[in-house]
Amino acid sequence: MGTAWVPAANSGARAVGGRDAARRRQVAPGTAGTAERGAAAEAERSAGSRWTWALPARPRPARRCPPRPAMRSPAPAALGLLLLLLPPPPAEAGKKATPCRRCRELVDKFNQGMVDTAKKNFGGGNTAWEEKSLSKYEFRADRVVFPWCTRQRERHPATEVRLLEITEGLCGSSDFECHSLLEEHEERLEAWWLRLKKDFPDLFEWFCVKTLKVCCSPGTYGPDCVACQGGSQRPCSGNGRCSGDGSRQGDGSCQCHLGYQGATCSDCVDGYFSSLRNATHSVCTACDESCKTCTGPSNRDCGQCAVGWAQEDGACVDVDECAADTPPCGDQQYCENVNGSFVCEECDSACVGCTGKGPGLCKECVPGYTKESGQCADVDECAGPEKACTRQNENCYNTPGSFVCVCPEGFEDTEDACVQTQAPGGEVAEGDPTRQPSREDL
Repeated sequence: MGTAWVPAANSGARAVGGRDAARRRQVAPGTAGTAERGAAAEAERSAGSRWTWALPARPRPARRCPPRPAMRSPAPAALGLLLLLLPPPPAEAGKKATPCRRCRELVDKFNQGMVDTAKKNFGGGNTAWEEKSLSKYEFRADRVVFPWCTRQRERHPATEVRLLEITEGLCGSSDFECHSLLEEHEERLEAWWLRLKKDFPDLFEWFCVKTLKVCCSPGTYGPDCVACQGGSQRPCSGNGRCSGDGSRQGDGSCQCHLGYQGATCSDCVDGYFSSLRNATHSVCTACDESCKTCTGPSNRDCGQCAVGWAQEDGACVDVDECAADTPPCGDQQYCENVNGSFVCEECDSACVGCTGKGPGLCKECVPGYTKESGQCADVDECAGPEKACTRQNENCYNTPGSFVCVCPEGFEDTEDACVQTQAPGGEVAEGDPTRQPSREDL
Protein backbone atom coordinates (compact mmCIF):
# COMPACT_ATOMS: atom_id res chain seq x y z
CA MET A 1 0.00 0.00 0.00
CA GLY A 2 1.25 3.50 -0.79
CA THR A 3 0.20 7.00 0.02
CA ALA A 4 -0.78 9.86 -2.26
CA TRP A 5 0.43 13.46 -1.94
CA VAL A 6 -2.32 15.90 -2.76
CA PRO A 7 -2.57 19.67 -2.25
CA ALA A 8 -5.06 20.55 0.50
CA ALA A 9 -7.79 22.93 -0.67
CA ASN A 10 -9.08 25.75 1.49
CA SER A 11 -12.52 24.15 1.69
CA GLY A 12 -13.80 20.58 1.87
CA ALA A 13 -10.67 19.07 3.51
CA ARG A 14 -8.78 19.44 6.77
CA ALA A 15 -5.02 19.71 7.09
CA VAL A 16 -3.45 17.27 9.55
CA GLY A 17 0.03 17.00 11.02
CA GLY A 18 2.61 14.36 10.18
CA ARG A 19 2.28 12.76 13.61
CA ASP A 20 -1.32 11.77 12.88
CA ALA A 21 -0.23 9.08 10.40
CA ALA A 22 -2.95 6.70 11.41
CA ARG A 23 -5.53 9.06 9.93
CA ARG A 24 -3.71 9.63 6.61
CA ARG A 25 -5.49 8.67 3.48
CA GLN A 26 -4.06 5.45 1.99
CA VAL A 27 -4.12 4.99 -1.78
CA ALA A 28 -2.98 1.78 -3.45
CA PRO A 29 -0.27 2.18 -6.11
CA GLY A 30 -1.74 2.63 -9.51
CA THR A 31 -5.26 3.00 -8.19
CA ALA A 32 -5.43 6.78 -7.94
CA GLY A 33 -8.35 7.39 -10.24
CA THR A 34 -10.03 10.28 -11.92
CA ALA A 35 -11.64 11.58 -8.72
CA GLU A 36 -8.30 11.85 -6.95
CA ARG A 37 -6.65 13.57 -9.90
CA GLY A 38 -9.58 15.97 -10.15
CA ALA A 39 -9.32 16.79 -6.46
CA ALA A 40 -5.60 17.43 -6.82
CA ALA A 41 -6.13 19.72 -9.80
CA GLU A 42 -8.85 21.62 -7.98
CA ALA A 43 -6.58 22.03 -4.97
CA GLU A 44 -3.80 23.42 -7.17
CA ARG A 45 -6.11 26.06 -8.51
CA SER A 46 -7.04 27.20 -4.98
CA ALA A 47 -5.24 30.33 -3.79
CA GLY A 48 -2.78 29.83 -0.95
CA SER A 49 -2.79 26.01 -1.20
CA ARG A 50 0.12 24.00 0.11
CA TRP A 51 1.20 20.37 0.01
CA THR A 52 0.09 18.35 3.01
CA TRP A 53 -1.79 15.22 3.89
CA ALA A 54 -5.51 15.48 3.24
CA LEU A 55 -8.60 13.68 4.48
CA PRO A 56 -11.60 12.93 2.28
CA ALA A 57 -14.02 15.84 2.05
CA ARG A 58 -17.07 15.54 4.28
CA PRO A 59 -20.26 17.58 4.02
CA ARG A 60 -20.34 20.56 6.40
CA PRO A 61 -23.34 20.57 8.74
CA ALA A 62 -25.79 23.41 8.54
CA ARG A 63 -25.10 26.25 10.96
CA ARG A 64 -28.61 27.61 11.25
CA CYS A 65 -30.48 27.28 14.51
CA PRO A 66 -33.45 24.94 14.68
CA PRO A 67 -36.77 26.72 15.12
CA ARG A 68 -38.04 27.29 18.63
CA PRO A 69 -40.43 24.57 19.81
CA ALA A 70 -44.02 25.74 19.55
CA MET A 71 -45.67 26.55 22.86
CA ARG A 72 -48.82 24.57 23.43
CA SER A 73 -51.74 26.77 24.43
CA PRO A 74 -53.31 25.91 27.79
CA ALA A 75 -56.85 24.66 27.98
CA PRO A 76 -59.48 27.43 28.10
CA ALA A 77 -60.60 26.44 31.60
CA ALA A 78 -57.04 26.45 32.92
CA LEU A 79 -56.35 29.77 31.22
CA GLY A 80 -59.41 31.35 32.82
CA LEU A 81 -58.35 30.12 36.27
CA LEU A 82 -54.84 31.45 35.71
CA LEU A 83 -56.17 34.90 34.78
CA LEU A 84 -58.26 34.98 37.94
CA LEU A 85 -55.25 34.15 40.11
CA LEU A 86 -52.97 36.72 38.54
CA PRO A 87 -52.83 40.12 40.29
CA PRO A 88 -54.34 43.06 38.41
CA PRO A 89 -51.80 44.89 36.25
CA PRO A 90 -50.59 48.30 37.42
CA ALA A 91 -52.03 51.45 35.90
CA GLU A 92 -48.91 51.96 33.79
CA ALA A 93 -49.38 48.59 32.12
CA GLY A 94 -52.37 49.94 30.23
CA LYS A 95 -50.13 52.44 28.44
CA LYS A 96 -48.38 50.57 25.65
CA ALA A 97 -44.72 51.47 25.31
CA THR A 98 -43.69 53.06 22.02
CA PRO A 99 -41.21 51.22 19.76
CA CYS A 100 -38.60 53.86 20.58
CA ARG A 101 -39.05 53.38 24.31
CA ARG A 102 -38.76 49.59 24.01
CA CYS A 103 -35.63 49.95 21.90
CA ARG A 104 -34.08 52.45 24.32
CA GLU A 105 -34.82 50.18 27.29
CA LEU A 106 -33.17 47.22 25.52
CA VAL A 107 -30.09 49.31 24.70
CA ASP A 108 -29.89 50.66 28.27
CA LYS A 109 -29.93 47.10 29.63
CA PHE A 110 -27.33 46.02 27.07
CA ASN A 111 -25.04 48.90 28.06
CA GLN A 112 -25.51 48.06 31.73
CA GLY A 113 -24.66 44.44 30.93
CA MET A 114 -21.43 45.62 29.31
CA VAL A 115 -20.57 47.51 32.49
CA ASP A 116 -21.43 44.56 34.74
CA THR A 117 -19.31 42.12 32.71
CA ALA A 118 -16.38 44.45 32.00
CA LYS A 119 -14.16 43.07 34.79
CA LYS A 120 -15.13 39.42 34.54
CA ASN A 121 -12.79 36.69 33.29
CA PHE A 122 -14.34 35.12 30.18
CA GLY A 123 -11.27 33.22 28.97
CA GLY A 124 -10.15 29.67 29.58
CA GLY A 125 -6.63 28.65 30.56
CA ASN A 126 -4.08 31.36 29.89
CA THR A 127 -6.50 34.27 29.50
CA ALA A 128 -3.83 36.95 29.30
CA TRP A 129 -2.11 35.17 26.42
CA GLU A 130 -5.46 34.54 24.69
CA GLU A 131 -6.50 38.19 24.92
CA LYS A 132 -3.15 39.32 23.56
CA SER A 133 -2.78 36.74 20.81
CA LEU A 134 -6.37 36.41 19.64
CA SER A 135 -7.60 39.97 20.11
CA LYS A 136 -7.58 40.49 16.33
CA TYR A 137 -10.36 37.91 16.06
CA GLU A 138 -12.62 39.54 18.62
CA PHE A 139 -14.63 41.40 16.02
CA ARG A 140 -14.52 38.69 13.33
CA ALA A 141 -15.99 35.68 15.08
CA ASP A 142 -18.83 34.26 13.02
CA ARG A 143 -20.58 31.95 15.46
CA VAL A 144 -22.17 32.99 18.73
CA VAL A 145 -24.09 31.28 21.50
CA PHE A 146 -27.53 32.77 22.22
CA PRO A 147 -29.91 31.63 24.96
CA TRP A 148 -32.20 29.94 22.44
CA CYS A 149 -29.54 28.62 20.07
CA THR A 150 -26.23 26.89 20.81
CA ARG A 151 -23.77 27.14 17.96
CA GLN A 152 -20.16 26.06 17.68
CA ARG A 153 -17.95 28.78 19.16
CA GLU A 154 -14.86 29.58 17.11
CA ARG A 155 -11.92 31.96 17.03
CA HIS A 156 -12.41 33.90 20.30
CA PRO A 157 -14.80 32.21 22.75
CA ALA A 158 -14.24 34.81 25.51
CA THR A 159 -16.04 37.66 23.78
CA GLU A 160 -18.86 35.31 22.76
CA VAL A 161 -19.39 34.05 26.30
CA ARG A 162 -19.52 37.64 27.47
CA LEU A 163 -22.16 38.42 24.84
CA LEU A 164 -24.12 35.40 26.00
CA GLU A 165 -24.09 36.61 29.60
CA ILE A 166 -25.19 40.10 28.55
CA THR A 167 -28.09 38.88 26.41
CA GLU A 168 -29.29 36.45 29.07
CA GLY A 169 -29.81 39.34 31.49
CA LEU A 170 -31.59 41.71 29.10
CA CYS A 171 -35.21 40.64 29.58
CA GLY A 172 -37.23 39.62 32.59
CA SER A 173 -38.95 36.26 32.60
CA SER A 174 -42.37 37.84 31.92
CA ASP A 175 -41.23 40.65 29.61
CA PHE A 176 -42.53 39.14 26.38
CA GLU A 177 -42.07 42.34 24.34
CA CYS A 178 -38.41 42.48 25.30
CA HIS A 179 -37.88 38.81 24.39
CA SER A 180 -39.65 39.34 21.06
CA LEU A 181 -37.55 42.39 20.22
CA LEU A 182 -34.34 40.62 21.18
CA GLU A 183 -35.12 37.50 19.14
CA GLU A 184 -36.19 39.54 16.12
CA HIS A 185 -32.95 41.52 16.01
CA GLU A 186 -30.44 39.03 17.42
CA GLU A 187 -28.34 39.07 14.26
CA ARG A 188 -28.07 42.87 14.28
CA LEU A 189 -26.93 42.94 17.91
CA GLU A 190 -24.49 40.12 17.14
CA ALA A 191 -23.09 42.01 14.16
CA TRP A 192 -22.62 45.19 16.20
CA TRP A 193 -20.92 43.33 19.04
CA LEU A 194 -18.55 41.35 16.84
CA ARG A 195 -17.75 43.72 13.98
CA LEU A 196 -19.20 47.21 14.30
CA LYS A 197 -18.90 48.55 17.83
CA LYS A 198 -15.47 50.06 17.21
CA ASP A 199 -16.81 52.11 14.32
CA PHE A 200 -20.18 52.81 15.97
CA PRO A 201 -19.58 52.96 19.75
CA ASP A 202 -23.02 54.46 20.47
CA LEU A 203 -25.32 51.43 20.38
CA PHE A 204 -28.49 53.51 20.73
CA GLU A 205 -27.60 55.74 17.79
CA TRP A 206 -26.62 52.78 15.58
CA PHE A 207 -29.39 50.35 16.60
CA CYS A 208 -32.46 52.47 17.42
CA VAL A 209 -31.86 55.53 15.22
CA LYS A 210 -29.90 54.40 12.15
CA THR A 211 -30.83 50.71 11.87
CA LEU A 212 -34.37 50.20 13.21
CA LYS A 213 -35.33 53.88 12.69
CA VAL A 214 -37.75 53.92 15.62
CA CYS A 215 -36.00 56.77 17.50
CA CYS A 216 -34.31 60.04 16.67
CA SER A 217 -31.09 61.55 17.91
CA PRO A 218 -31.41 63.90 20.90
CA GLY A 219 -32.67 67.32 19.85
CA THR A 220 -34.66 66.00 16.87
CA TYR A 221 -38.20 64.66 16.47
CA GLY A 222 -40.81 63.34 14.05
CA PRO A 223 -40.75 60.84 11.16
CA ASP A 224 -37.81 62.61 9.50
CA CYS A 225 -35.93 63.50 12.72
CA VAL A 226 -35.92 67.25 12.12
CA ALA A 227 -34.39 69.67 14.62
CA CYS A 228 -36.48 70.89 17.56
CA GLN A 229 -37.38 74.57 18.06
CA GLY A 230 -34.18 76.38 18.95
CA GLY A 231 -31.94 73.82 17.24
CA SER A 232 -30.84 70.30 18.05
CA GLN A 233 -27.86 71.40 20.15
CA ARG A 234 -29.97 73.38 22.67
CA PRO A 235 -33.65 72.60 22.08
CA CYS A 236 -35.97 75.25 23.48
CA SER A 237 -32.91 77.30 24.51
CA GLY A 238 -32.27 74.74 27.23
CA ASN A 239 -35.28 76.13 29.15
CA GLY A 240 -37.97 73.68 28.09
CA ARG A 241 -38.81 70.30 26.65
CA CYS A 242 -39.22 69.64 22.94
CA SER A 243 -42.37 67.66 22.15
CA GLY A 244 -41.25 64.34 20.67
CA ASP A 245 -37.57 64.92 21.42
CA GLY A 246 -35.61 61.76 20.57
CA SER A 247 -38.59 59.96 19.05
CA ARG A 248 -40.38 59.68 15.73
CA GLN A 249 -43.40 61.42 17.25
CA GLY A 250 -44.39 64.89 18.49
CA ASP A 251 -44.59 68.26 16.79
CA GLY A 252 -41.36 69.82 18.05
CA SER A 253 -43.10 72.57 20.04
CA CYS A 254 -41.53 73.76 23.29
CA GLN A 255 -43.03 73.14 26.72
CA CYS A 256 -41.25 75.79 28.79
CA HIS A 257 -39.94 75.42 32.33
CA LEU A 258 -41.22 77.67 35.15
CA GLY A 259 -40.38 81.32 34.50
CA TYR A 260 -39.97 81.02 30.71
CA GLN A 261 -42.24 81.58 27.74
CA GLY A 262 -42.12 82.06 23.96
CA ALA A 263 -41.70 79.74 20.97
CA THR A 264 -38.14 78.87 22.03
CA CYS A 265 -38.55 79.52 25.81
CA SER A 266 -36.17 82.48 25.67
CA ASP A 267 -38.50 85.11 27.18
CA CYS A 268 -39.40 85.68 30.86
CA VAL A 269 -42.92 85.59 32.31
CA ASP A 270 -44.24 88.17 34.81
CA GLY A 271 -42.47 87.80 38.12
CA TYR A 272 -39.12 87.03 36.47
CA PHE A 273 -36.42 89.19 34.95
CA SER A 274 -33.71 88.41 32.39
CA SER A 275 -30.44 88.02 34.31
CA LEU A 276 -28.49 86.68 31.31
CA ARG A 277 -29.17 86.82 27.59
CA ASN A 278 -26.81 86.27 24.67
CA ALA A 279 -26.76 84.45 21.35
CA THR A 280 -26.89 81.00 22.95
CA HIS A 281 -28.30 81.36 26.48
CA SER A 282 -31.25 83.01 28.18
CA VAL A 283 -31.64 82.91 31.98
CA CYS A 284 -34.71 84.21 33.85
CA THR A 285 -34.51 84.87 37.61
CA ALA A 286 -37.42 85.33 40.01
CA CYS A 287 -38.30 88.89 41.10
CA ASP A 288 -38.68 89.93 44.72
CA GLU A 289 -42.02 88.71 46.14
CA SER A 290 -43.28 92.29 46.25
CA CYS A 291 -42.97 92.74 42.46
CA LYS A 292 -45.37 91.75 39.72
CA THR A 293 -42.83 92.84 37.11
CA CYS A 294 -39.24 93.86 37.69
CA THR A 295 -35.87 94.62 36.17
CA GLY A 296 -33.77 93.32 39.06
CA PRO A 297 -33.82 91.26 42.25
CA SER A 298 -34.81 93.82 44.94
CA ASN A 299 -38.12 95.47 45.92
CA ARG A 300 -36.76 98.73 44.44
CA ASP A 301 -36.48 97.15 40.98
CA CYS A 302 -40.22 96.56 40.64
CA GLY A 303 -41.95 97.85 37.53
CA GLN A 304 -45.32 97.08 39.16
CA CYS A 305 -46.13 96.00 42.71
CA ALA A 306 -47.78 92.66 43.36
CA VAL A 307 -51.23 92.39 44.98
CA GLY A 308 -50.95 93.14 48.71
CA TRP A 309 -48.01 95.49 48.20
CA ALA A 310 -47.92 99.24 47.53
CA GLN A 311 -45.38 101.71 46.17
CA GLU A 312 -43.79 103.74 48.94
CA ASP A 313 -40.59 105.82 48.70
CA GLY A 314 -39.54 104.09 45.50
CA ALA A 315 -40.05 100.56 46.82
CA CYS A 316 -42.92 98.09 47.07
CA VAL A 317 -43.86 97.55 50.74
CA ASP A 318 -46.42 95.29 52.37
CA VAL A 319 -49.94 96.60 52.96
CA ASP A 320 -51.22 95.95 56.53
CA GLU A 321 -54.79 94.88 55.83
CA CYS A 322 -55.41 94.35 59.56
CA ALA A 323 -55.01 98.09 60.17
CA ALA A 324 -57.89 99.00 57.87
CA ASP A 325 -60.81 100.99 59.28
CA THR A 326 -63.13 98.08 58.57
CA PRO A 327 -61.62 94.86 60.00
CA PRO A 328 -61.42 92.12 57.36
CA CYS A 329 -62.22 89.34 59.89
CA GLY A 330 -65.38 88.25 61.75
CA ASP A 331 -66.53 89.25 65.27
CA GLN A 332 -65.06 86.12 66.88
CA GLN A 333 -61.80 86.34 64.95
CA TYR A 334 -58.65 88.39 65.06
CA CYS A 335 -56.50 89.48 62.08
CA GLU A 336 -52.81 88.65 61.57
CA ASN A 337 -50.89 90.42 58.83
CA VAL A 338 -48.53 88.45 56.58
CA ASN A 339 -46.43 89.55 53.60
CA GLY A 340 -48.79 90.50 50.82
CA SER A 341 -51.90 89.26 52.64
CA PHE A 342 -53.52 88.48 56.01
CA VAL A 343 -55.09 85.57 57.92
CA CYS A 344 -58.08 85.38 60.29
CA GLU A 345 -57.69 83.30 63.46
CA GLU A 346 -60.37 82.24 65.98
CA CYS A 347 -60.55 84.00 69.35
CA ASP A 348 -60.04 82.13 72.64
CA SER A 349 -63.15 80.33 73.94
CA ALA A 350 -63.26 82.73 76.95
CA CYS A 351 -63.58 85.81 74.73
CA VAL A 352 -66.43 87.78 73.26
CA GLY A 353 -64.40 89.45 70.55
CA CYS A 354 -60.62 89.79 70.76
CA THR A 355 -57.60 91.63 69.41
CA GLY A 356 -55.19 88.71 69.41
CA LYS A 357 -54.41 85.20 70.57
CA GLY A 358 -55.21 83.98 74.09
CA PRO A 359 -57.57 84.93 76.99
CA GLY A 360 -55.52 88.02 77.76
CA LEU A 361 -56.59 89.80 74.55
CA CYS A 362 -60.35 89.42 74.94
CA LYS A 363 -62.53 92.46 74.42
CA GLU A 364 -65.11 90.97 76.79
CA CYS A 365 -65.50 87.67 78.66
CA VAL A 366 -68.19 85.07 78.02
CA PRO A 367 -70.64 84.27 80.87
CA GLY A 368 -68.92 82.14 83.53
CA TYR A 369 -65.63 84.05 83.13
CA THR A 370 -64.45 87.31 84.64
CA LYS A 371 -61.49 89.64 84.15
CA GLU A 372 -58.67 88.87 86.56
CA SER A 373 -55.28 90.51 86.09
CA GLY A 374 -56.26 91.45 82.56
CA GLN A 375 -57.32 87.93 81.55
CA CYS A 376 -60.68 86.18 81.31
CA ALA A 377 -60.63 83.57 84.09
CA ASP A 378 -63.21 80.94 85.02
CA VAL A 379 -65.63 81.79 87.84
CA ASP A 380 -65.91 79.05 90.55
CA GLU A 381 -69.63 79.07 91.16
CA CYS A 382 -69.37 76.33 93.80
CA ALA A 383 -67.10 78.50 95.99
CA GLY A 384 -69.43 81.51 96.09
CA PRO A 385 -71.22 82.78 99.21
CA GLU A 386 -74.51 81.49 97.88
CA LYS A 387 -75.04 77.79 97.31
CA ALA A 388 -75.21 76.99 93.61
CA CYS A 389 -76.81 73.55 94.29
CA THR A 390 -79.87 73.96 96.52
CA ARG A 391 -81.20 70.37 96.97
CA GLN A 392 -80.47 68.49 100.19
CA ASN A 393 -77.28 66.33 100.13
CA GLU A 394 -76.44 67.58 96.65
CA ASN A 395 -72.80 68.19 95.66
CA CYS A 396 -71.55 71.06 93.43
CA TYR A 397 -68.73 70.65 90.93
CA ASN A 398 -67.13 73.49 89.00
CA THR A 399 -66.59 73.21 85.22
CA PRO A 400 -64.99 75.70 82.74
CA GLY A 401 -67.50 78.54 82.49
CA SER A 402 -70.20 76.71 84.50
CA PHE A 403 -70.94 74.07 87.21
CA VAL A 404 -72.91 70.84 87.76
CA CYS A 405 -75.01 69.49 90.65
CA VAL A 406 -74.74 65.72 91.34
CA CYS A 407 -76.09 63.40 94.03
CA PRO A 408 -73.30 61.51 95.83
CA GLU A 409 -72.83 57.74 95.56
CA GLY A 410 -75.44 55.83 97.57
CA PHE A 411 -78.07 58.52 97.09
CA GLU A 412 -80.99 58.56 94.74
CA ASP A 413 -81.75 61.62 92.63
CA THR A 414 -85.27 62.95 93.17
CA GLU A 415 -86.92 66.22 92.25
CA ASP A 416 -86.45 67.86 95.64
CA ALA A 417 -83.50 66.08 97.26
CA CYS A 418 -80.85 63.34 97.13
CA VAL A 419 -82.42 60.46 99.10
CA GLN A 420 -80.25 57.78 100.69
CA THR A 421 -80.95 54.31 99.28
CA GLN A 422 -81.50 50.99 101.24
CA ALA A 423 -78.96 48.15 101.13
CA PRO A 424 -80.17 44.59 100.02
CA GLY A 425 -80.13 43.33 103.67
CA GLY A 426 -82.42 46.09 104.83
CA GLU A 427 -79.52 48.17 106.14
CA VAL A 428 -79.03 51.68 105.01
CA ALA A 429 -76.11 51.89 102.59
CA GLU A 430 -73.38 54.12 103.80
CA GLY A 431 -72.59 56.88 101.43
CA ASP A 432 -70.15 59.75 101.51
CA PRO A 433 -71.91 62.92 100.39
CA THR A 434 -68.53 64.58 99.87
CA ARG A 435 -67.14 61.91 97.56
CA GLN A 436 -66.74 63.26 94.03
CA PRO A 437 -68.39 61.33 91.20
CA SER A 438 -66.43 59.83 88.34
CA ARG A 439 -65.88 61.72 85.10
CA GLU A 440 -68.55 59.58 83.42
CA ASP A 441 -71.14 60.66 86.00
CA LEU A 442 -70.46 64.28 85.24
